[in-house]
Amino acid sequence: MDEWYKEWFNTEEYLSVYRHRNDEDARLLAELILSNLKIPVGANVLDMACGPGRHSILFAEKGFKVTAVDLSEKLLSVAKKSAEEAGVKVNFVHSDLRCFSEAAKFNLVLNLFTSFGYFEDDEENFKIFEVAFDHLMSGGYFVLDFLNKNYIEKNLIPESVDKLVEGKIIQQRYIKDKRVIKKISIIKDGSEKHFHESVRMYCKHELIASLENKGFLIKKVFGDFEGNSFSKATSPRIIIIAQK
Repeated sequence: MDEWYKEWFNTEEYLSVYRHRNDEDARLLAELILSNLKIPVGANVLDMACGPGRHSILFAEKGFKVTAVDLSEKLLSVAKKSAEEAGVKVNFVHSDLRCFSEAAKFNLVLNLFTSFGYFEDDEENFKIFEVAFDHLMSGGYFVLDFLNKNYIEKNLIPESVDKLVEGKIIQQRYIKDKRVIKKISIIKDGSEKHFHESVRMYCKHELIASLENKGFLIKKVFGDFEGNSFSKATSPRIIIIAQK
C-alpha cells in the first residue's frame, strides 16, 4: 500500500511547500462552523488530522477544550510550539486516525483542509467517519472539509513553480484512477528531493451516502469557506455538517 503520508508529512520540506497556507482561510472556516452550530463555550472539540494546528488553536482561543490528533510527529511538534506561543492549551495526541480511541465524548469533531482520502482502500477512508461517529456525544456534530472532485477535474493546474531564495519547488498534478496526484520536486542548494501526494477524490453524493450509512444526519453543505451554497461545477470545496 502507498503510505506516502507517513514520510511526506514528517519532513521539513512539507512545511516549506505549504508555508503560504492561509490563516485567513482557517479563520473563515472556523467562523462558518461556529455560526452554524449551537455549541456551548467550553465544549469538547476533536480535531482529526490537525497538522500544524491552525484550526485546533483557533478553537482553543475561542474557549473550547480541544483534543488534536495527527500521525506526524513533526507536525505535532510544530502545533505544540504554535499553541504555546498563542498561550492556549490543546491536548495533542500522536495516533493514526484509524486506530484512535478516546474514552471522552465530543460535542464537535473536525476533519478539515482535505485531511481525508489518503488511503488506497475506500473502506479505510470511510473508517474515519466511523471513528468520528463513535467519539461524538448524542446530538454532536461532525464537520468534513474536502476538495470538490468535479471542480478539481475542471480546474486542475498541471504544473506550478514556486521560487525560493536558494532554489525552487516544482509541483506537477494529474488525475489517475479516481485520485488526484501531485509530484513534488524540491531543488535546493544543488540537490533535488522528490515526494508525492495521492488523494482519492469523492463526489458529494458518495460522501453523504457514507456518512448516512454510518448513522449521521446531514444538516448543511457549503461550497467554500465563505458559506456559499454548494455547486457541483463551481464550488472549490465540499463542507458537510453532519449530526449524530
